Amino acid sequence: MDADDPVLVTDGCRFFARGRRLSGMDEHSRRERPRDVFWARHSNPKSGWSRTLVGPLLVLALYRRDWRLVAVAVLAAVVNPVAFPPPDEDVDSWMTRAVRAERWWLGEGRGTVGLGWPNVLNALNVPAFAYALYAAYERTPARAVVALALSTALKLGWIEVVARRYDATVER
Repeated sequence: MDADDPVLVTDGCRFFARGRRLSGMDEHSRRERPRDVFWARHSNPKSGWSRTLVGPLLVLALYRRDWRLVAVAVLAAVVNPVAFPPPDEDVDSWMTRAVRAERWWLGEGRGTVGLGWPNVLNALNVPAFAYALYAAYERTPARAVVALALSTALKLGWIEVVARRYDATVER
């Protein structure tokens, strides 16, 4: 293998040996590699579905005032998107499509929070989740559970709308 040859790594991304002069395209690829790895790994359905458990874990941790569990929940939220390998190419799960749709949506410059449809769902999700955390800390479990359920429904609703738009674009 020549020192200038690209090396294939496990995530299917390329990197180049030190000292190699990069062309404009190679430089772009090098800058995009971490983002590509992040999204490839996050599109694993195990990543998406296990991430939905972080919210309830955080609410439980605040309810119990278990600060170690709060730390575990925050760590899980940070590590989760890269904790799983990329899914097999033939995987066609709803969550994989949803994560790919989210990347597409963000790539189109549409953002995730706003007053337009469907971003308003995420805009409403923020205060719902904040209230769930507050209610958990105040130890009002019924309010915490209702607010958490609303927050989860709003987030999954946003994902569903974006995934449908993505599917319609990809099928063209």
